[in-house]
Amino acid sequence: MSRHQQQLMTALDALDGAFACEEPFPVSGCTHCYGEEDLAELSGPLGLISDDLVSAVAAEVPSHWDDFPRLYRRLTPRIIRAAVTGRLHVDENLIASRLCEAGWTTWDASLTQALHEVWSAWWRAALHTGPGLVSVRETLSLITVATGALRPWLDTWTATRTPAADAQLADLVDDVLTEYEITGLRMGFYDEYDASTELLGWLLKDVRDRVDDARLDEPYLLGHHGASTHPRPGRITSAHAQ
Repeated sequence: MSRHQQQLMTALDALDGAFACEEPFPVSGCTHCYGEEDLAELSGPLGLISDDLVSAVAAEVPSHWDDFPRLYRRLTPRIIRAAVTGRLHVDENLIASRLCEAGWTTWDASLTQALHEVWSAWWRAALHTGPGLVSVRETLSLITVATGALRPWLDTWTATRTPAADAQLADLVDDVLTEYEITGLRMGFYDEYDASTELLGWLLKDVRDRVDDARLDEPYLLGHHGASTHPRPGRITSAHAQ
């Protein structure tokens, strides 16, 4: 195991420790989708909840639970560890969206700090190793939507000049340039984060010398980038539209 992978495992263990204060509580919710035995299991010790039930809760809509934020908060260490290690079998974008719906940034500082440490360690590990069980695009999408910011993670990528980071970069470029997806790229299960302008600008400026892909020089992309960063003169913005 590499140093960065070990740091990620350490961050996940610290996440477990930070959330150990979340005590079991009587879980109630949709009895059409979840039987009494499921609700009883969710109300018991965290370590005894089955992986299948954790995955079900991770993907379920909040309205299925009487206290969704508390339930999701309590299951967060199990959900995140399974997501990071590619064992959750739930769309990574959905995990980010559910965390936001659970209001994770409003939780106690010890909990949010532990999650931030996981995001950082996961991203460093992704950039220092080859493609893992979770693609670099899905990892970037999850942490971007969860934190509400893309640029800090791109800046880390810019500063990480390793063969693994460049290989991951090539994979991302090939993915987002297919049918020019990057010109309308949104992240999150519900397309919450518009990543198109930031990501395209970063590819054309910050890391262009590291990408051997002639598609980045095509007039269509260059024109799209110019149009998105230089609005037409005289355009009325919403702030002055009244």
